[in-house]
Amino acid sequence: QVQLVESGGGLVQAGGSLRLSCAASGRTFSSATMGWFRQAPGKEREFVAAISWSGGSTDYADSVKGRFTISRGNAKNTMSLQMNSLKPEDTAVYYCAADWLGGVTALRITPPRYWGQGTQVTVSS
Repeated sequence: QVQLVESGGGLVQAGGSLRLSCAASGRTFSSATMGWFRQAPGKEREFVAAISWSGGSTDYADSVKGRFTISRGNAKNTMSLQMNSLKPEDTAVYYCAADWLGGVTALRITPPRYWGQGTQVTVSS
C-alpha cells in the first residue's frame, strides 16, 4: 500500500522560508514521478512543482518559479520543497503526490493516483 507523509508546514511571515518534506513507502519509488500540489481556502487544488524519478527533470508553476526548489533524496523515496520569499498568497494546504504513469508534464496535467494527507502552510503579511 502506497503511503505518502508530508511534514514541515507551519506559520511564517512574508519573505520567510519553509522546507516541506515527503516520505514515501509501500512501493519502489525509484521510478516514480513525484510532486507537490496545494489548495487554498475556497480554491481548487493546483500544481506547484514536480520532479522526475532521476531528479534530472523538474517543472514549476509560474507563480513559484525562482522561489521554490523541488528535490529528491538519494534513496528516491523522499522529496523536499524548499520555499523561499514566501508570500501570503502561498498560504494553502500542500500535498505530496506520486505516480508512475509519466514524467513531470504528465504529473502536472493528469491527477496523480497517490496523495499524502497534506500539511498546512500559512504565510502572514
